[in-house]
Amino acid sequence: MEQRNGRIDRKLQPSKVVYCHYFFYKQREEDKVLQALVRKTKTIREELGSLGQVIDSRLDSLMKGGISRNNVHALAREIGEADLEGGQRETVQEELESTRERQTALKEQLEKLRTLLQRSQDHLQFSREHFRMAISSALQILGADPLKAVSEVDGVLQCTFPAIDQQRSDPTWAETMDTLRVPRKREEKFWEWRATSPIRPVVFADPGRVTDEVVQLHLEQRVVQRLLSRFAAQGFVQHDLSRACLAQSSDAVARVLLIGRLALYGPNAARLHEELVPITARWIDPAIRKGELSPYSREAEDKTRALLDSALLDRSGRAIPDGVVKQLQESAPRDVRELLPHLQARAEDFARDAMARLRQRADDESEQMRDILEQQKKHLEQSILKYDRDQQYHLFPEEERRQAESNRKYWDKRLGALQEELRTEPDRIRSVYQVRAQRIEPVGLVYLWPVTR
Repeated sequence: MEQRNGRIDRKLQPSKVVYCHYFFYKQREEDKVLQALVRKTKTIREELGSLGQVIDSRLDSLMKGGISRNNVHALAREIGEADLEGGQRETVQEELESTRERQTALKEQLEKLRTLLQRSQDHLQFSREHFRMAISSALQILGADPLKAVSEVDGVLQCTFPAIDQQRSDPTWAETMDTLRVPRKREEKFWEWRATSPIRPVVFADPGRVTDEVVQLHLEQRVVQRLLSRFAAQGFVQHDLSRACLAQSSDAVARVLLIGRLALYGPNAARLHEELVPITARWIDPAIRKGELSPYSREAEDKTRALLDSALLDRSGRAIPDGVVKQLQESAPRDVRELLPHLQARAEDFARDAMARLRQRADDESEQMRDILEQQKKHLEQSILKYDRDQQYHLFPEEERRQAESNRKYWDKRLGALQEELRTEPDRIRSVYQVRAQRIEPVGLVYLWPVTR
């Protein structure tokens, strides 16, 4: 009964409330025992919250002889009258209290993880809407169809995903797209499945249950990583700025953003840190501009970035006149030239903060490694001491004795290696996080043009 209930009410069960029904034959005397068991377990759960091992074994002992028509009424009565003695009830209470403590600790860990997740999302400025738009834009850059919203199930938006390998006639996409296809049937041939299997709808939020009907896209999903890699590599395909865009905002002021990518490199050109660095300013027509563009203060910059976020998601703006587009295209080289020194100065500030965090991370990981090695050393020393004190190894069979001696030799060898690792490993870890080079380059120029202008 307990196992059956457990198989129904499992992790990722979509229903918030699960009902377990028990059916009895009135004409069958043996079912009275089952009725008694159901009533008793229900009573115990209401009183204690769980069966517990003690009462579970008590009921099990009553049932070990089986059920026969001769003992049905007596067995049902014994089950109904079965109770816990004082000491046993205390044992059950201790079991339940221990379970509650584990549940409390688990809830605390979940809260910490939620806090870490929120901090990560805030640091990356991650949102599902922008994530979805980025994937859709990457598809369009590839020449494929964008994502299309088709339905909303339980508050989760489902979108159709294009068959890139067919639209692009690119065989390298076939294996990547396999992760989105309907699962292959056991008897289905692989080549036939790949050629005919439809692409499943995708979602960007947790559907709340494990299902083969949709695929949840996340940053580590293979298709997502390949699509987003186009943006990650964009700033390195040219020696200068290679991309600009124009968006509309609800603000009355024309604004410009120069976005740079800051990258810090460690030994062997390993990329230690990367982030986008924005510089924002009010855009003034070069014909009436008296000086160079002046960057906004922090407050105005935050407002400009918020306007940009809204503009990227809003596709309902009016068409911008060709004259405005031409004017901004002609102004772009000068705007970049005037804002670039400010971008480089801002990047230096970002780099100092990033290097400080890298040094802190290096110190933390170095100390953690030292603790791990010290614990290993202590454990080995205790094992060696125990081996040397034990005088019974000569009584072991030959094979076990040789294994024990082999272990003893390995412990000595490993102990010597640990001494060297304690001397070198912490410094090696710190060296991994030493910044050897840094690079800042402009990767995007964005104009926010007022809708009413």
